[in-house]
Amino acid sequence: MLVFAAAILEILWASMLKDADSVMMWILIFILIVASFLLLIKAYKFIPVGIAYAVFVGIGTVGTYIVSITFLGETTSKQQVAFLVLLLIGIIGLKLTTKEERE
Repeated sequence: MLVFAAAILEILWASMLKDADSVMMWILIFILIVASFLLLIKAYKFIPVGIAYAVFVGIGTVGTYIVSITFLGETTSKQQVAFLVLLLIGIIGLKLTTKEERE
């Protein structure tokens, strides 16, 4: 859940970069970046670093791609969608085959 929450924040700040044109926007982006990485660092206590980071980046990539098409009007292609699906399959596979450690 921590990695997922961190990735959601990454999607938010990455999607906001395109329209960041004021100091307040940049402050908000900075806060989201810090919060995102703090959640990711906390997740490292429960799952391996490599898996956590791969899942974090993968979810962030897929989510940012979807937001950019849905809300920012960017274009897409069938090939991009196909590779995005492959990435998503890899993320799910990594998560399903990783055991979480309890403190």
